[in-house]
Amino acid sequence: MGKKSKRGSGPRPGSNRAERVAARKARQVAALAAPVRPLAGLKAECDLVAMRAFIASATAEVPYAKSFDAAHEADFATILPGAVAAEVRRRDAAVFGEKGAAPGDADGTVTQGMVGLQTNPEPADLAGSLASALEWASNAALGDEYNGASGDGAPGDGAPGEPALTEILDADADLDIVVHTDFGWWFADDAKVSPELSMMLERANETILPTARLRPKSGVGAPWWVDAGDKAHLRWVRPEDETELMNALARVHAAGHLTLGEGSRFAGSFRTHGLIVPVFDLDVEAHHEEWIDGVDEFDARLTEALADSSELTAAERSSRAGIIGRQVTLR
Repeated sequence: MGKKSKRGSGPRPGSNRAERVAARKARQVAALAAPVRPLAGLKAECDLVAMRAFIASATAEVPYAKSFDAAHEADFATILPGAVAAEVRRRDAAVFGEKGAAPGDADGTVTQGMVGLQTNPEPADLAGSLASALEWASNAALGDEYNGASGDGAPGDGAPGEPALTEILDADADLDIVVHTDFGWWFADDAKVSPELSMMLERANETILPTARLRPKSGVGAPWWVDAGDKAHLRWVRPEDETELMNALARVHAAGHLTLGEGSRFAGSFRTHGLIVPVFDLDVEAHHEEWIDGVDEFDARLTEALADSSELTAAERSSRAGIIGRQVTLR
C-alpha cells in the first residue's frame, strides 16, 4: 500500500509563519539591493561618479589600500574598448608614464591593469562589480580581458566572501585624473589595430568634448567644465545629503546668488549614483580657468547656506520647488 502524499512543505497562506517567511525574504532582498550611494566611503567618490556619468576619455591610477595584495598596478578608465569591465595590457609609457616593473614581470614587461567605469551591461551592484574587476585586474595575466562574472572561476559581482570596494581601495585617497583628448590610449603604439577597430576608435574620438577639472579652495566635490560647442557647462558633483543641499541651493537662489558670475546661468541639476550635480551654463568664449573665482565665490555662499539650519522662508521654499522641478535622475 503506497504512502500518503505529504502536504506541501510551504507555510499555509495567511498564517503567522507565512508572514515571517515573507518578512525574512524581504529583508534578504533589501540586503542584496544596490546601495543608494554605491561609492560612499571613498574620498574620491565625486570624481569616480563624474568619470562614470559624463567624462568621455580619462584615466586615473587606482589608489590601492596598503593591505591589498596586487601583483601589478592598475588604472581606472572612463571606458575601455567594447565597454568591457577590465583588461590587462602592457603599460604605454607615453600615456601612463615610466614605472618600475612589478613583481612577476621577469622579462621586464610592465603590466598594467585597466578597469572600466562605463561598462556594457551596466552592473546592478556597482560597488560589488567594481571590486570584482579591480581584484581581477590587479592579478590577471597580460592580454587577459574580463567582462564580469562568467562562472569560470573569475571574481563575481561582489559575492559573499569577496573583498569590499573599501577594502581594495585607499578610502582616504584622491584621484589624479588624466583627461585625454582622444582614445589613442586604448591601444599601444605598436599594437596591430584592425580596420574595424580603427573605425570604432574614430567614432569614439568624435564624441569627445574639451573637458577640465576645476579645483575650488574648499576642495569639496568635483566641479567639471566641458565645452559643448555652442555653450559650455559646469557640472559640480556634490557629496552632501540631498535634502541639505537642496535647501542650501534654495537659500542661495532666493538671495540672488545662484550664479558663477557674468556669463553664467544655473541650468538645473541631476541626480546620479545617489549624489546631486548642480549644472551651470557658461559663456563658451571664456577659458575654463576664468571661472575659478566664480566657483570659489559660489562655493563660499553655498557653504554658508549649508550651515544654516533654520526653517526656509516662503521665498526659499518657492526657490526649492523650482530647483527640484527641474531635476532629472540619471542611472
